[in-house]
Amino acid sequence: MEKLELTIAGEIALSKEPGKALKKWREIFGISQIELSKALSISPSTISDYEGGRRQSPGIGVVKRFVEIIMKIDSEKGGAITQQLQKEFTPRKSVFDTKEFSDALDGLKFAEMIDAKCIANKNKLKEIKIFGYTIIDSLKVIIDVPVNEYMSMYGKTPQRALIFLQVETGRSPMIAVKIGRFSTDMKPSIVVLHGIGKVDPVAVKIAESEKIPLLTTNISIEKIKEALKKFEVA
Repeated sequence: MEKLELTIAGEIALSKEPGKALKKWREIFGISQIELSKALSISPSTISDYEGGRRQSPGIGVVKRFVEIIMKIDSEKGGAITQQLQKEFTPRKSVFDTKEFSDALDGLKFAEMIDAKCIANKNKLKEIKIFGYTIIDSLKVIIDVPVNEYMSMYGKTPQRALIFLQVETGRSPMIAVKIGRFSTDMKPSIVVLHGIGKVDPVAVKIAESEKIPLLTTNISIEKIKEALKKFEVA
């Protein structure tokens, strides 16, 4: 197996809740239970039972087949997810504090947990699932990080929330997201502006044009981290 396949298989096999790990990776690859069950020649209810923890944890043989199948399905769709996950980078810890989740967290629940107000694309929150978040020092990103390194903020997947600190109006972070999309072909699922009062209308317009829910929150970063800690990969 290749490095990415081994990483996925290892996370599932070593997880305390393998079913949830299976579900996480299925959703990251955008594959439905029905699509997966057909490819694996098993019933959708069996997939559901694995993911819900109602069936004994899958053995290594099942995990191996699962990984091979999701990679094959992605390849048949153009391989975008695989290519994205295979990108190597060294996160700048002083700028990007990246956390991965062991299970999907829906957008509405995420907003509620960080006591956030949605000021753009609120209707999309209910459709979104995220698999992690990144806390970003806005000033350092703008001053210190080359555009070609913006992919570092996305961790394992862009299906995440980017939380920008040291924000004055929100314009610069949203411009960074827009520019980053052109250089990395990625954009976040949610953007959060931390500790901000009035948001620049340009920031809202960018969020609307990119179809990214834009949130604001004023609770402390420590409280945000504590609220989301239970979802993080151990």
